[in-house]
Amino acid sequence: MRITWRPAAAGPFVAAGLATLLLVVSLAAGRDDEGFLNGRQLRLMAPAAPGGGWDQTAREMQAALRDEAGRTEVYNVAGAGGTIGLSQFVRFERDPTQLMVMGLVMVGAIESNDSPVALDRTTPLARLLTDYEVIVVPADSPVRSMDDLVTLMKDDVGKVSWAGGSAGGIEQILAGLVTDAIGANPADVNYVAHSGGGEALSTLLSGRATVGVSGVSELVGQIRAGTIRPIAVSSPQRLPTLPDVPTLKEQKVDVELANWRGVVAPSGIGAEEERELEDLLMRMTRTEAWQETLQRRGWLDASLAGPQFDRYLIDERRTVTDVLKKMGLA
Repeated sequence: MRITWRPAAAGPFVAAGLATLLLVVSLAAGRDDEGFLNGRQLRLMAPAAPGGGWDQTAREMQAALRDEAGRTEVYNVAGAGGTIGLSQFVRFERDPTQLMVMGLVMVGAIESNDSPVALDRTTPLARLLTDYEVIVVPADSPVRSMDDLVTLMKDDVGKVSWAGGSAGGIEQILAGLVTDAIGANPADVNYVAHSGGGEALSTLLSGRATVGVSGVSELVGQIRAGTIRPIAVSSPQRLPTLPDVPTLKEQKVDVELANWRGVVAPSGIGAEEERELEDLLMRMTRTEAWQETLQRRGWLDASLAGPQFDRYLIDERRTVTDVLKKMGLA
């Protein structure tokens, strides 16, 4: 329905009435077509630099949400394991159009960085996926397996340097768990933190680190190119993306760790808005676009929303805090 308003040809009362009618028709159409968003655009923060796991997740969500919510804007705020982005995100209190990608890395960074802002100042919505970690070495490294790496670590943990992402993130947590599992002291781990996977890879390839660790989706290209060689994955079973790479448990290192990613909204949004956003995200996970993304990226579906996700977050914080305390980071 189109209404053309020409105020020069109508009196003030007619013009006002037509303007009111136009507004009502427009709002009604927005409710029918856009649901609770009422025509407003979603904005999605990736609290990291472009190219990393959170950025990849946000941009894949942007594509998968197109038919469900229209155009979604994605933007990046990098630094400190996502805590810089979190400190900016909490300013959007009561705004249901603002969303932020987060995950286990942020849970750890909040603890290790002693962040003044925590996730209790957001509204948890949903967990979306898991992206397991892969431990890699340069292609010409004498380390051929976890047995070789464990031998080096038992000789001197501090001489084995790990290149990975931000301090307190999943890569450092995995290094600590592996060290603990082989009977060494996690506090002695020699971990070289980086703001992104690209920098960590450069450190590894330059010879300044013994091993590298990152999400499978971030390193699979370099693995297939032969630049680096994988020696273990942190999943419970071998991954379809890297079927020839054994798990840590297969190599007698009793560690399993999933790097999950999820989404939060600002605090103070209404209960109905929270339910609508959770429903939107769950619908997104069932789209063909999202299912294709999971397969292409090597991610695993881990959709979880509502009170179950709230409880999951509490459990994850407890587990992460315990590991970081052993490492002297929390």
